[in-house]
Amino acid sequence: MPATPAWPPRSAPRLFVSGPLAQGESLLLEGSQAHYLLRVMRIAQGDTVILCDDETGEWAARVSDTGKRDLRLDLVERLRSREQVPDLWLCAALLKKDRFDLVLEKATELGVRRIQPVLMRRCVADKLNLERARSVVTEAAEQCARTALPELADPVKLDKLLRDWPADRTLFFADELGGGPAAAAFAAHSGPAALLIGPEGGFDDAEREAVRAVPQARPITLGPRILRGETAAMAAAALWMGSVGDW
Repeated sequence: MPATPAWPPRSAPRLFVSGPLAQGESLLLEGSQAHYLLRVMRIAQGDTVILCDDETGEWAARVSDTGKRDLRLDLVERLRSREQVPDLWLCAALLKKDRFDLVLEKATELGVRRIQPVLMRRCVADKLNLERARSVVTEAAEQCARTALPELADPVKLDKLLRDWPADRTLFFADELGGGPAAAAFAAHSGPAALLIGPEGGFDDAEREAVRAVPQARPITLGPRILRGETAAMAAAALWMGSVGDW
């Protein structure tokens, strides 16, 4: 007797939608998401789609009706609750678009709770299209079967970030001029944390002095090599997750 196919199928497309979702609810999808399912994935009536709402978790839904530009999904069952996310912020200097896209994508995959773009004196870029950035984050979460999205904040100038820094959050400052070994610093730490990563040209002297003046700041080094901004952000986040995160 042939084995019963697994349900929901592992190949089912995944989408983040507005929530909260609930058992037995019917959801109408239009616009780009409907186009993706109908024209790209060739979804038909009776097919399965996995939905996440960044609130209640992950749901299996079945297509009950399709139109030319929309489709209706019936929620069948909740598969997983929203995942717990380690309390790590990534405060990364704004980079050129393609490089910062990489930071957004990999920070999402790694499980960072909040992504805070930071404007510094040596930043080449000074603007971020938040709508586009959210799309990058969402697509990364969908591709990696995440049930939670990182919070994506508006870009902020470094002086304001430091002025408003919360008293209960350690700020690990990746200083190319030196600091304590990152792995040891992370392993010795507990509680809310953040990583501060500089721009292409690095921190200038005034910025470095301002960061080191913050009581919660802990200068760290990521090794003997100079890393590009996007590499430093990914390496530091991965190292933190491996040391005290949820790896």
